[in-house]
This record gives sequence, structure tokens and C-alpha cells, in this order.
Amino acid sequence: TMDLPHHGYRATKPRARAGPPAGDPLLFDDTTPAGGPQGGAQVNNLFADPMANAAMMYGSSLANQGKDMVNKEISRFMSVNKLKYFFAVDTKYVMKKLMLLMFPYTHQDWEVRYHRDTPLTPRQDVNAPDLYIPTMAFITYILLAGMALGIQKRFSPEVLGLCASTALVWVIIEVLVMLLSLYLLTVHTDLSTFDLIAYSGYKYVGMIFTVLCGLLFGSDGYFVALAWSSCALMFFIVRSLKMKILSSLSSDSMGAGASAKPRLRLYITVATAAFQPIIIYWLTSHLVR
Repeated sequence: TMDLPHHGYRATKPRARAGPPAGDPLLFDDTTPAGGPQGGAQVNNLFADPMANAAMMYGSSLANQGKDMVNKEISRFMSVNKLKYFFAVDTKYVMKKLMLLMFPYTHQDWEVRYHRDTPLTPRQDVNAPDLYIPTMAFITYILLAGMALGIQKRFSPEVLGLCASTALVWVIIEVLVMLLSLYLLTVHTDLSTFDLIAYSGYKYVGMIFTVLCGLLFGSDGYFVALAWSSCALMFFIVRSLKMKILSSLSSDSMGAGASAKPRLRLYITVATAAFQPIIIYWLTSHLVR
């Protein structure tokens, strides 16, 4: 037999791991209560208690009543279905509405169409008011105002915030004045608050057009665009509100002073339309220099 050469390695036995000393304390104490099964029985007894069940049922009924009251109050001031109606638009409607706002003179039929005593949605009737265009136009106006202020080296978050809040406050004041006027004159019309907000918000389209022309063509372009957008908006407001206010002859308007009420309604319509150019100039003149 041949002896294998040794390379200096020595066989070693694997060391056995030493267990913990018998006297060492445990890392975690046993926190299980001595009466473990009895604790579970106490919980079961708690849920089986008639008084506890009655209290839980009473609390659940109170929570449901509170939820119903909150939903009722929210629906009282703001109906989700009504908001869905005013945002039911499509691209075709938006293009037609923008053309109608800028070129309303050739439009013939201004009456809002109905289906089973329910007005058609904006995507089905171009004469129906919507809140999509006023909302998008308001946001675009704020962005355009920021760009105009930046070009003139006058941009700051405070100035832009003041511009946005001023534009929003003017719309709120205009809507409140309209509601108060209709209430004082006891005009029964199907105009809702959302309708008034929509008609008041259409001015932002003309404001965007006016500011753009002012930035591109200077003060001359600004005043030409201001005159065009103001006349177009006044014509649009008069023709749109004419179907809502002037044609709403209430039964209680008969009698004394009945002949004066149509004249007052005409004054409201004309005053609302004539107020639009003033607001447009007030909110855009400081953006063009």
C-alpha cells in the first residue's frame, strides 16, 4: 500500500454548542394570566349580556341617524345629481358653446329644450347652462394672469392669490344680487343658483380672449377685444335670461302693479348684461400694460 502524503491538516471533531446555563434568567417572562380560559369566558359573557347588546344597538342607531341627518343637510344645499347635470358635457358641446359665446349674433333658437318636464343635458342642448366651461375658464384665467404678471416682472404668490380671490368674490356678489333681486320682485322662475353661477362664469371666456389680445397686440388689441367680448357677452346674457326671466309670468303678478313687473324684469336682465363689461375691465385692465 502507498502512504498518502500528509499536508499538515489535522482532523478536528465538531464542537457541540453549549446550552444556556441552568441558572440564567429567561429573556421573556410568561405573561399569560393564570386564569386564561376564564378571561375568554368573561369576554363571551360580556357580549352575551343583554344590557351590552342593547347599548351597542342604541349606539348603532344613533350613528345611522346622524349619518342620515348629515346627508340630508348636504343634499339640502348641494345636490350631487344637479352637479352631475351641469358637468354632463362633451367636446362637441364645448366647441359649440365657445363659438356661441364669442359669436352669438347668428344664433336663432335660444330656448332650452325639455324632455318630460326635465331639461336636456348640456351635451344634448347647446342652450343649456353648464359649469364645466366656467370652471375651466376660471382656472385658465388664473394661469394666464400669472403669466402676464410674470412677463411684467410683477409676479408674486400674494398678487396671484389676490387676483384669484377677487375674481371669485365678484361672481359670488353678482349671484347674490341676482337672487336678492328675483326674491324682492317675487319673480317665479326656474333659474337655480347653479344656473346663475354658470351664466356669471361665462365672462371668464371673454376675459381670457381680452387678456390674450392685450398681451399679443398691446393696448389697442386689448380694447378692441374688450369691446367685442363685452358686446357678445351682453347679447348672450340678454337672449339667454330672456327665456328664463321675461317669459316667467307668475299668477300672483296679476292685479295691482302687474304692468310694472315685466318692466322690472327687463331692467334686471339688462342690468345683469350691462354689468359684465365693467367686471371684465376691472379684472383684466391691470394685467395689460
